[in-house]
Amino acid sequence: MNHSFFRQDTVELARKLLGMLLVHRTTEGVTAGMIVETEAYVGAVDKACHAYRNRSERTEIMYHDGGYAYVYLIYGMHCCFNVVTGPEGEGNAVLIRALEPVIGLDLMRKRRQTKQLQNLCSGPGKVCQALGITKNEYGLDLCAADSPLRLIRYRHITDAQIASSPRINVAYAEEAAAWPWRFYVKENPYVSG
Repeated sequence: MNHSFFRQDTVELARKLLGMLLVHRTTEGVTAGMIVETEAYVGAVDKACHAYRNRSERTEIMYHDGGYAYVYLIYGMHCCFNVVTGPEGEGNAVLIRALEPVIGLDLMRKRRQTKQLQNLCSGPGKVCQALGITKNEYGLDLCAADSPLRLIRYRHITDAQIASSPRINVAYAEEAAAWPWRFYVKENPYVSG
């Protein structure tokens, strides 16, 4: 996967990331899951996007070329992982909301302190906790051959298998709150719901 793949239209890319394998290699071991739920955020027009009229130290990586990791903390306790998208200077990203666990399930269970498979990665904070993604991964180049955090083609998800809805927890974003920019694999038990 190279940077040109991540320069696509952000909303379209949010659909195309479904079925990809998100892999994180740490000193504890390797964990990975298939992406089953995403949300698109487009800085120029989207009041729900962190980069909307807000270029700051926190959002700086969102203005880089597509294919970098944007990791931020919510509620002072949970990390969320995003893929920076679009060409340099735009401030776009796709939030990875949920994964279907594939590799390193025992390590994920240990990190999440649960044995329930469906509860390992069914939400953006859970994804980061299960895969060991922290703010230390902010700015990682997802396309670098030696990157510990990578996206790999895994399973083809057809348009017929994809559903969309408004994004979750963005009621503050006025008209943007209703945009159907959340995408998920229909009937997948690992979607956050």
